[in-house]
Amino acid sequence: MELRHLRYFLAIAQTENVRLAAEQLHVTQPALSRQLKDLEDELGMRLFERLPRGIHLNAAGKAYAQEVQRILADLDSAGERTRRIAAGEAGRIRLGFLEIAAWRGIMPDVISAFSTACPDIGMELIAGNTPQQLEMMLADTLDGGFIYLFNPLEDPLTGLALRRDNVVLAAPSAWGHRFAESVAARDLKGVPYIGFPRAGYPAYFDQLLSACRAAGFSPDFVQTARDEGAVLSLVSAGIGVAIVNSFNLSRPLPQVDYLPLTDISVPLPLYFVWRRRHLNPALDRFVELVAQHVAEDAGKRH
Repeated sequence: MELRHLRYFLAIAQTENVRLAAEQLHVTQPALSRQLKDLEDELGMRLFERLPRGIHLNAAGKAYAQEVQRILADLDSAGERTRRIAAGEAGRIRLGFLEIAAWRGIMPDVISAFSTACPDIGMELIAGNTPQQLEMMLADTLDGGFIYLFNPLEDPLTGLALRRDNVVLAAPSAWGHRFAESVAARDLKGVPYIGFPRAGYPAYFDQLLSACRAAGFSPDFVQTARDEGAVLSLVSAGIGVAIVNSFNLSRPLPQVDYLPLTDISVPLPLYFVWRRRHLNPALDRFVELVAQHVAEDAGKRH
């Protein structure tokens, strides 16, 4: 049995007239009659009653017509959905993100715009740091991610630069005027310092420590925390100072002061990264939207 047998049968069932069905299907009447006989022979039953004035569906034929109509509708629906997935109009996309990148700016803007423009593409958003996201992308368990990039990307990954942040000093507000409005490395000697373990972010850790030492400052670690949110909670408790992402200025904390550093700089380039060779058309749509927002932001700055 082939798909055409079902379509031919349904055309005959809907018209109960082989001649009219043949005209609709653009086949000859004898050929259509043979196809119907082949179908009935394969099923081992008659689907129509042959009467002097034509043919009529019998009980088995009516039941079979309902099933065939459902099957063909499902096939048409599957074909349409498959076409939309291939065109990047439907499907699913798995995106990684850094917590700090989600507060405001290009990432939440793009996510919101994509949800509106492509409502039939489901998004799975997965929080993770840069090393975790890169590992997932290489394992093909993540389609793309918003990360801070400290090392050149290696094949098969590629990326699009979004913005560049830097670092600032976070100090407990309770310490009052211990520091001036801006801070130099020499001002931090002997000051309790809160950081993060190297294992979680080795490239960032190494660049930050190198910048501190180049300025003549070796951090006096009194506490470490796994992420910047936890680091800032310890700063707010008055345990020590920390050097953190300047983007934290967009989420001020009542017990933390952010101060510019005069001689310590660690560029923090935010990127959207994805696999260069992939099989997800929805990802192409998302990358197009990211690129559009980057171009719009660049236009606003000029």
